[in-house]
Amino acid sequence: MTVKARSISCPNCGGPVQLRGFAHTLTVTCPQCQSVLDASTPEVAILQKFQNKSRIQPKIPLGSRGKLGDTEYEVIGFQVRQVAGDAAYFWEEYLLFNPFQGFRYLTEYDGHWNFVRVLSSLPEETRGRGRIAMRMGGQTYLAFDSMTAQTIWVMGEFPWQVRVGDSAGCQDFIAPPYMLSSESTGGETTWSRGEYLPGAQIWSAFRLPGGPPVPRGVFANQLSPYGKVGSTWRTWLWLNVALAALVFFFLIASPGHVAFSDSYVFVPGVKSDAAFVTPSFQLTGRDSNVELGIKTNLDNNWAYFSFALINEQTGQAFDFAREVSYYHDSDGTEGSRNNSVIIPSVPSGQYYLRVEPETDDKSPSSFRYELEVRRNVANFTFFGIAALLLLVPPIIATVRRAGFETARWRESDYAPQSSGGDD
Repeated sequence: MTVKARSISCPNCGGPVQLRGFAHTLTVTCPQCQSVLDASTPEVAILQKFQNKSRIQPKIPLGSRGKLGDTEYEVIGFQVRQVAGDAAYFWEEYLLFNPFQGFRYLTEYDGHWNFVRVLSSLPEETRGRGRIAMRMGGQTYLAFDSMTAQTIWVMGEFPWQVRVGDSAGCQDFIAPPYMLSSESTGGETTWSRGEYLPGAQIWSAFRLPGGPPVPRGVFANQLSPYGKVGSTWRTWLWLNVALAALVFFFLIASPGHVAFSDSYVFVPGVKSDAAFVTPSFQLTGRDSNVELGIKTNLDNNWAYFSFALINEQTGQAFDFAREVSYYHDSDGTEGSRNNSVIIPSVPSGQYYLRVEPETDDKSPSSFRYELEVRRNVANFTFFGIAALLLLVPPIIATVRRAGFETARWRESDYAPQSSGGDD
């Protein structure tokens, strides 16, 4: 069934005025002279004459139709409201109507849009983060701001008596992307629930030319583009579990085996050449790493070792060095008696070590040390680097989310207080 709009004549200028809201319409604005008319009775009366010479054009023209969800709505009313203060700001409200679904609203502020419907039930007052909050539908809405809003421009028709200069006490509570809002006038309070929508969705729904205004700043119930920090950290946790499983796998796959081991004594101050070579030993298998471990009984002393791992057949040599130092006193200990080094990608073959230890010639005592060569050992350096790199995304997400939330709450009545020098 097609429902047709009816028309009336403006008693001020005589121009035709269409009523799209049918019996629901109580107030309508003449599109020619902008007079506010009482449409609730057959004798149309003038409620308010247009005084301002300037006109405000809505971004969505009256009469536009668009589908939001599964319902097609027509824009039948438009008003601009302002909150006066240190820095007055304005927002636009569009009244939408469907003959079978009733009224809905679209609000726009600085490129941020909300699709709003009036609630038939009341939310329950509670507490959240140490302040008043509202609970509805199993969700808690935190108090965001309160204000007195004044109507400064009216176009179209409305299911209530509306005039330029009307004011109402408003409160907003948020649980992004939703917002609960209350409006109080003359002892009556109306609650509504808004859902944040991107401007592109509005433009597409109403088939508007061009593009929507670019959003400025962060709006009260705007969803963070950085998602939920908790889910990011949960992903990090599971990736670390997978990394730990890889470490365990490599421990099983690369247990390492001892190719050579022996113990020696170094006596400081001996004039003979301290350098020596070890008996040869076999490194088998594919090219893989070799670890040389050094264990000493140093006590308040240091030692420096120069090494060369030499292939008997090819003469290829891998030169490296390590220092071992260990000191202790009443304040604690420093250093370690042991050290190690890993040489990557060593071919198989027959090898020996050239060893040249040294220490302080004035050292009063000798020390013992043990050398152990292990083939194909698990190297966890890359796993450590991977674990550190895995921290980067959640840390960045946390910092960005914190910055976004700071920008959100900076615009509220609960903005973080910064200390200043003035009393």
